[in-house]
Amino acid sequence: MNKQPGTQVKLTNVSIVRMKKGGKRFEIACYQNKVSEFRSGVETDLSEILQIEQVFTNVPKGQVAKKEDWQKAFNTEDINKVIEEILRRGELQINNLERQHALHSLSREIATLVSEMTVDPTANPPRKHTVGMVEKAMGEVGYSVKADKPAKAQALELIKRLGEGDVLPIRRVRMRVRVTMPGKDGKRIGDKVKAEGEVEEEDAGQEWEVIMQIDPSAFRTLTDLVSNESKGKGRVESMGSAGA
Repeated sequence: MNKQPGTQVKLTNVSIVRMKKGGKRFEIACYQNKVSEFRSGVETDLSEILQIEQVFTNVPKGQVAKKEDWQKAFNTEDINKVIEEILRRGELQINNLERQHALHSLSREIATLVSEMTVDPTANPPRKHTVGMVEKAMGEVGYSVKADKPAKAQALELIKRLGEGDVLPIRRVRMRVRVTMPGKDGKRIGDKVKAEGEVEEEDAGQEWEVIMQIDPSAFRTLTDLVSNESKGKGRVESMGSAGA
C-alpha cells in the first residue's frame, strides 16, 4: 500500500474504526465487512482490510493524524502495530444505511432460527412455520431486534413471547432422548422422569430404559433429576430432534 502525501486524503464507501488514546482521536479507513473478518481471524492481511495504510483524526474529512501524535499515544514507531491495535480495540462506526441493513439481516436470521426451532402444534401433523410467517408475527407483537444481542438468544426470547400470546401458535421442536438407569431406580423415580415428556417406548427389567420426547428446555432438569436420584448411575442421551 502506498502512503498518501499531505494531510488530507478523501475516501468514500468506507467503514471507519475509531479509538481514543492519549487524549486524542484516531481513525482508520477499512473496506466494508473486513473489520469483522480481522477480529474473527479470517483475514490478517492489512492490505485486504485497509483502504489506505494511514492513521487519521477524521476519515470523512480526510484529516491525517500527525506522526508524532500516534507515536506518543501508542508508544511505537510502527504504524502497522498502531493500525492493528485500533482494529482490535477500536469502535466500528456504522452509518444509518449500514445499521438498517445489519438490523434487517439480524431480524431475518432470528426469524429463520425461530422457524427451524419450532412447529405449529395446531397442525396435524405439526409443521414448521415459514420464515415469512415468523417475520409477520414479529411485527404484530412489536418485537424490537437488538443489534448487540446474539441472534439465538433473541430467537429464544421471541419464541417465549409468541408462546405467551395468540398471534402465532408455536412450540419448540421436541428432542428425543433415551433415559437409562438401574431397574430399582427406575421403579422408584420412573414416573417423575416420564412426567417430563411424552413416552415412546419403555422397557423395565434389570435396567430400566425409556425413550421419550421432551421440550429442549426440560433437558437440563431431566439430566439433573436422573443424575441426582440415581447417584450418577443413570444417564440421559440425546437422540436428536423428534422432527415435526
